[in-house]
Amino acid sequence: MKKKDTCEIFCFDEEKVNRIQGDLQTVDISSVSQMLKAIADENRAKITYALCQDEELCVCDIANILGVTIANASHHLRMLYKQGVVNFRKEGKLAFYSLDDEHIRQIMMIALAHKKEVKVNV
Repeated sequence: MKKKDTCEIFCFDEEKVNRIQGDLQTVDISSVSQMLKAIADENRAKITYALCQDEELCVCDIANILGVTIANASHHLRMLYKQGVVNFRKEGKLAFYSLDDEHIRQIMMIALAHKKEVKVNV
């Protein structure tokens, strides 16, 4: 017999609900959601992971790592840059990208560790 995954009656803890609703108004969940959406694309997740492995990569490096065109890699990098996931710098004719900060690396590594744990527990 299958268990229902919802409450069978309607009731809620008014104090908890009010406290958390108040907290939600003080944090920028929308920006966090947009950043996570940017990383959620498989190619952009691969780029983020690649940049976790090396401090800085040029667009050509990233295109070759992913096996995509430079135009495709650039498109993904622009999206990551707009969401504050990566930094960009130009050196002569080369465009280099790096992670915005250590938090991005931590997010990626924690997500990978979590996924590994979930596979073990399934």
